[in-house]
Amino acid sequence: MKPTALDLFCGAGGLTRGLMQAGFEVIGAIDAWEPAIASYRANFTNHPSWLKDVASLDAAAFKKLGIPSGIDLVAGGPPCQGFSVQRIGEDKDARNDLVLSFGRAVVALKARAFILENVRGLLGARGKQTVRRFLAQMVQAGYSVQYRILEAADFGVPQARQRVFFVGMRADEPGSFEFPHSTVLRHRTVAEALQGLESPPQDLRPATGDPLHRRTRMSELNLLRLKHVPPGGGFEDIPVALRVNCHKAGAGRIGHRGVYGRLHPDRPSATITARFDSFTRGRFAHPFEDRNITLREGARLQGFPDDHIFLGTQEEIAAQIGNAIPPAFAGSVAAGVAKALAGENSSAQRQKQHLQAELPLFALSN
Repeated sequence: MKPTALDLFCGAGGLTRGLMQAGFEVIGAIDAWEPAIASYRANFTNHPSWLKDVASLDAAAFKKLGIPSGIDLVAGGPPCQGFSVQRIGEDKDARNDLVLSFGRAVVALKARAFILENVRGLLGARGKQTVRRFLAQMVQAGYSVQYRILEAADFGVPQARQRVFFVGMRADEPGSFEFPHSTVLRHRTVAEALQGLESPPQDLRPATGDPLHRRTRMSELNLLRLKHVPPGGGFEDIPVALRVNCHKAGAGRIGHRGVYGRLHPDRPSATITARFDSFTRGRFAHPFEDRNITLREGARLQGFPDDHIFLGTQEEIAAQIGNAIPPAFAGSVAAGVAKALAGENSSAQRQKQHLQAELPLFALSN
């Protein structure tokens, strides 16, 4: 019998794909954003899914939905924008508390294990207090918790994407979780990921049979700027006179080297974000053609198969793709949890791993 899993903050289903690859039966998925749930339902017609706010759910609500107590795994990636190092403004963001809502859901369901994924900024100044509270919450509830920053490119994703994973196992579980090692001998490249895709029509129509593969409109000035940027380059390759005013001082003073940039064909892509369909937001121009990458190209760089359905507007689909957990990335971590749930590794080894985890950085007494 397959172990069971619940996907919280499921988005368009990247995590669900990874859980399924790792051998889990996903018995439900929840998200509060309607376009994401619509995409999820279009792809996973046999999986129950609900348009609900995770923060509003308690044990009784989960029971009413048919999610059983004692589920094997609760997994999810709460919205991460509040912890992003690129975010401007105050550290406090209402979305930050969704990490604690995730923890409450795990405890309410008495799950045997959990996986929480987020940006590495969660371990920085913006997230430090949230992490302390989350770890205290889970340890008090009887979970042994480990966390580690992993690189998606090490697990077959053609993208440089560092994320922190928190994995918890109930202390009475006989098995022990081990974080995965790289599954590839070399990183996949942008060129490999985009292989076989024809150049989309110049008139902004979608390519035949693929509504996600179409050009987006670009101003004449941005087109001129892009012509100066070589593969792998950024705004510093644009003549100063053509740059936007805030970039004229150079990256040495303002940073953001990747904006107004091109992908390099022989390397993994830059991190795909919710606004990856505009090269003004990052290194998101095509390696050779003078255009932004398409939604289809962004989906491939996230590791989605071409038959995965995304519904919504251009902006909504870009956000669904950019916010997703790449399936292969999630699957590599989930496979380790599946082994632990099956009883692999000794309790003595689990104790050794627990002591080696980075928990002292967030001492619970502080």
